[in-house]
Amino acid sequence: MTVHQTEIAQIEQHCPYLVRYAMLQLRNASVAQDVVQDTLAAALGGLARFAGHSPMKTWLTGILKHKIIDHHRRAAREQPLTDDETRSEGEAADALFREDGHWDVPPNHWGDPERALDNKRFLEALEKCTQLLPAKTARVFMMRDVMQLETSDICKELGISATHCWVMLHRARLALRECLQNTWFGKP
Repeated sequence: MTVHQTEIAQIEQHCPYLVRYAMLQLRNASVAQDVVQDTLAAALGGLARFAGHSPMKTWLTGILKHKIIDHHRRAAREQPLTDDETRSEGEAADALFREDGHWDVPPNHWGDPERALDNKRFLEALEKCTQLLPAKTARVFMMRDVMQLETSDICKELGISATHCWVMLHRARLALRECLQNTWFGKP
């Protein structure tokens, strides 16, 4: 089957979104571009199977998620993960609380989260805050809270226990809360 110019144009209009999505996951512009190119190639090759039951953007994002997971699998095989970043994460998380377990500085009211997600500047702030996280912690956060993968899939993918996954996710959320408090919602 021949791919028509209109079909190519429909797919290409989603490129900026796909690149931003990939950047949040991969933190490397050239790798993100490569993964998006792989996604576009797969989409063009599988266009005949696209039934139109969901929007084109949703279909492309699904393909991109799988390409990102494939990239993480390859990267995990090529480079071992260390526990050094886990130790520094714990120290950062402990600094947010007093000895009695309460917040040192309680978070401000964040308003309506649904409206904030629609705000491009908020997404840019979230992206910058995510880039400050240790790579493994950011990966767990993105896989769970953005890509909405199941914990068991994340654990299998990264070779970690469910407990470790939840600890890393908790630490990521704490660090993001603090970063967004300072960069988006204003200092208390």
